[in-house]
Amino acid sequence: MRQGDGFLLVLVLAGIGLSIVDGMTGGGVAGWFQANLPGIAQSIGGKLALAARYLWPILTLPLIMAVLGRFIALPGAWHGFQRSLIGFIENVTGTFGGAARWFALGLVVVTATIVVQRYVFGFASTKLQESVIYMHALLFLLASASTLLADGHVRVDIFYSKASERGKAWIDLLGVYLTLIPMSALILWASTGYMNSTWRILERSRESDGLPFVFLLKTAIPLFAVLMILQGIAMAARSGLKLAGQETPPRPKNLGEGEV
Repeated sequence: MRQGDGFLLVLVLAGIGLSIVDGMTGGGVAGWFQANLPGIAQSIGGKLALAARYLWPILTLPLIMAVLGRFIALPGAWHGFQRSLIGFIENVTGTFGGAARWFALGLVVVTATIVVQRYVFGFASTKLQESVIYMHALLFLLASASTLLADGHVRVDIFYSKASERGKAWIDLLGVYLTLIPMSALILWASTGYMNSTWRILERSRESDGLPFVFLLKTAIPLFAVLMILQGIAMAARSGLKLAGQETPPRPKNLGEGEV
């Protein structure tokens, strides 16, 4: 079992269990969610916003340590904290990316099924067709951070490949603070109201026989931004350790081996 498989399995089993209970109670679970989920989501969102307000200085820590580390010997505890932070963040992004890779297989299987249903049996399922949209969106949104961890994003490489290790560290560090975090923060800010409105009504498909989880799909947009910011922090922390002459923690062993 690879990273993310256990997380996905828990989600699938939880969904199956809730569906069974909902059937046994005559829609009791769906009714409870309809009545209480918007309020719970609003409460959780408020607490997360409050936590982010106090935790934002962590964003600047790798940059501060990279600059200070060139001039003074920083306490070992500071470097240890950065290594722990890198390990935690990369475990989170790796888990989401590992779980999201299964959507690639799902896209192939479901798309083939839809084609056979439509052109062989003359039957079409709205839920099945909409699931393709869900899987396509979730694959890219949830796997982007782990792709950044694996250095799999496209680079417009002019100077990077010819730069020294310290030069690459500076490019990565400045790239995180000048482009990655600002753009991700903009996406997060722009999608907050968008997400609030969809959770308030628990938005579902416009089709009567479509999937009722549009509010969950739209939540993947701010989640994408958060994961990118977190991975940006880990990337900056690695660069900061390199610039301070410190050893960086090893990358996950199964990185880039995301085949289903």
